[in-house]
Amino acid sequence: MTRAEKASRIGEILDDLFPHPQVPLDHRDAYTLLVAVTLSAQTTDKKVNEVTPGLFAVADTPVKMSHLAPDDIRGLIREIGLAPTKAKNISKMAFQILDAGGEVLPDWDFLESLAGVGHKTASVVMASAFGIPAFPVDTHIHRLAARWGLSNGSTVERTEKDLKAVFARDTWNDRHLQMIYFGREYCPARHHDFSACPICSWAATKKLIAAESRTSPTRRTDHPGTPPG
Repeated sequence: MTRAEKASRIGEILDDLFPHPQVPLDHRDAYTLLVAVTLSAQTTDKKVNEVTPGLFAVADTPVKMSHLAPDDIRGLIREIGLAPTKAKNISKMAFQILDAGGEVLPDWDFLESLAGVGHKTASVVMASAFGIPAFPVDTHIHRLAARWGLSNGSTVERTEKDLKAVFARDTWNDRHLQMIYFGREYCPARHHDFSACPICSWAATKKLIAAESRTSPTRRTDHPGTPPG
């Protein structure tokens, strides 16, 4: 089976399981989504959604955020991993947006120039806030693409390129979200039962299954775990 044939069958399964996927981070607009995604690095979406209501009640625009000192922001997001660094980035980001006119712009160069914003975060904002086709690849999507034989899994950048090549452009925005939800519900990073997985059961190679088994000595197959968001 070629990668294109695999992707077609995988796409049908994902569309059936998650026909209308929504961003798992609570937000109101492009700016609050940008902040939420920035906060989500090395932190679960659940934890971000617990923290952002308090943050956005105080500052849900770049203007309001610029009125807060980094220490004030840190206090509001203290339960989030890497809070000190993220607070500084969110503060600086607010001033950068104000300097550019006060709005989050649907522009790759602009987004990736902001403090704490990399290509993945910019991709999420472009896709989910502006509807511009993008394929954000986090560690979970990177893992699934390798498991399913859709990418060689060498780098996140390579995985993004490979996934864009096998999935139609007009499906990218839904497809990356579907993969995230599928990973959480059916295809966890640890304790994965490949034989019971709706996709791995036929898409994963024996070589990959054996390799994952060797690197997971405590692997069990009686119940799935849930990876972080």
